[in-house]
Amino acid sequence: MTRSDDLAQLYDDWVSSELEDTLIEDLEIDLEDTLPTLELKKLYKFKHPDTMPRRDYMLELLRLQAELIKLHDWVQASKAKVVVLFEGRDAAGKGGTIKRITQRLNPRVCRVVALPAPSDRQKTQWYFQRYVEHLPAGGEMVLFDRSWYNRAGVERVMGFADEDQVEQFFDDVPDFERMLVRSGIILIKYWFSITDEEQQLRFLMRIHDPLKQWKLSPMDLQSRVRWEDYTKAKEEMLARTNIPEAPWYIVPGNDKKRARLNCIAHLLDQIPYAEVPGERVELPERVFNPDYERKVLPDDLYVPQRY
Repeated sequence: MTRSDDLAQLYDDWVSSELEDTLIEDLEIDLEDTLPTLELKKLYKFKHPDTMPRRDYMLELLRLQAELIKLHDWVQASKAKVVVLFEGRDAAGKGGTIKRITQRLNPRVCRVVALPAPSDRQKTQWYFQRYVEHLPAGGEMVLFDRSWYNRAGVERVMGFADEDQVEQFFDDVPDFERMLVRSGIILIKYWFSITDEEQQLRFLMRIHDPLKQWKLSPMDLQSRVRWEDYTKAKEEMLARTNIPEAPWYIVPGNDKKRARLNCIAHLLDQIPYAEVPGERVELPERVFNPDYERKVLPDDLYVPQRY
């Protein structure tokens, strides 16, 4: 075997290793759906006997993520402005879908906005003001993990906004969204829908999984108590804010895998993107300076090699 053959084999081995590492990272992300106890696993299988096979799901997810990269490149090249709202009940699967959308995209082009509760100062501002500052410039996509629709949902149900404020929101939001669309923003709104029984199961999973307990807040637990109040609020919100310029799209979310794939496929269908021809990338030769001598750094600067 020649030296060039040896180098080619080393290169092939390295590429295979890198691809394997990438797939392992994908599996690590996807394993967040792994159930923490045998009892819950049996219950989940009983409730979801036709859950999508993991292999089929992963192959289709990779195909859709390749399309998302084309969309990402088109947004950047065309200076398009895209806003996607993700709304739904707690544990409905919004975060998992957002994670799969952004997984392979440049965060400078596609970013996620998940705002905390408003500060005392923000409470005195125009309601939409703190969301406006996160809207995209040309060449950007912004995914809102909950949005200005907090006022029609959690703020209304939990009493953080009174009925006059809620009514004012319903009067204002159609005009606000029409203004965004007139400004050239592509605005897409998703509501992730799950059943009462499915939310209860997912909350139980979080309670019994130490890696997910941080996802449970007192507000989440209250959402179980006020399920019917949230249902009434959701129904009025969808009825009063489903406008032609920015319609709502409902994502059935009881099957997480199918919900993610369906949402991503639908998102791709809503935007008239095209593949952007890329320039050929060539790695330049490294410059070697014969007079340069690398300094030896002290051992205590290095992270201990425990693994």
